[in-house]
Amino acid sequence: MVTICVDVMGSDKDPSELLEGVAAALAADPDLKVLVAGAPDVVEPFCEKSDRAEALPCSEVITMSEHPANAVRQKKGASIVRAAAAVRAGEADGLFSAGSTGAVLTAATFGVGRIKGIKRPALCLPLPGLGDHKTVFLDMGANADVKPEVMVQFAKMGRAYAAVALGVEDARVGLLSNGSEETKGSSMALAYHEALAAGDCGFAGNAEGTDILGDSFDVIVADGFSGNIATKSIEGTGKFVLARLKAAMGQSLLSKIGLALLKGTLKSMSAELSGDEYGGAILLGLKAPVVKGHGSTSARAVCQGTLTAAKAVRGDLCGRIARACEA
Repeated sequence: MVTICVDVMGSDKDPSELLEGVAAALAADPDLKVLVAGAPDVVEPFCEKSDRAEALPCSEVITMSEHPANAVRQKKGASIVRAAAAVRAGEADGLFSAGSTGAVLTAATFGVGRIKGIKRPALCLPLPGLGDHKTVFLDMGANADVKPEVMVQFAKMGRAYAAVALGVEDARVGLLSNGSEETKGSSMALAYHEALAAGDCGFAGNAEGTDILGDSFDVIVADGFSGNIATKSIEGTGKFVLARLKAAMGQSLLSKIGLALLKGTLKSMSAELSGDEYGGAILLGLKAPVVKGHGSTSARAVCQGTLTAAKAVRGDLCGRIARACEA
């Protein structure tokens, strides 16, 4: 049995929708147990209905509008704080939350703790590519500024996740830059390139923005500033395309028929770009897997995020990262 702690408070959605996702995860994985963190009147009635769900009653919630670090420090009874503490205490093997990104990162980093030697945790997500290819992309925004040696750790962590999540051993690593030539990029990008080339981390050269949804690399690394801009740009482009297609529906009968035929494909593409297939981004570099869902997450995403955390536990993701970075 693997136990995942799910924080059902603090998102933009009603806790009942997150509980639907927890129920779906339990139904999908008979070897899964869930520790459900939240208000007593929310989690206790739900857990009474399942012998594989246990309530973790919490007295406080950290909202999206609060300052993350201050809230985590002041609200010791908050669901995300108590969830991270439960993982550290060994009551759960991993964590899923769709709460405030800053609060989740802060509570998980200090509550769960970093793997020895890891300088910075990184947010990571497999993104769809050409054909059936998927590319592990990190950092998606946890660290705006990083030193070259940290980028090497990102590469090693990304390779470990590619092995566990995608079954890709010896992943090819690219550095997000403004050109494929090794001489391209800012002074910091050139320093990253030099460190990665000497870092024994599967480095295969620079990756351009067009490679993120391509098939040339298995892992692409970036500092959190560039990575967040890139992923938000992809998300915005997807929304723009879908909005334009929906607007075209009323223009002719033929366009309505065509869009009706494409509806399933478009929904699938949207889910891939949003990260719902994995429930959200996983925070690499901690002593236990932590999956961060969107604030407006769906029940399906909660289910997938819980299952993603369980898969990472079973695949010994944290052990792989520790061994890779130690080496």
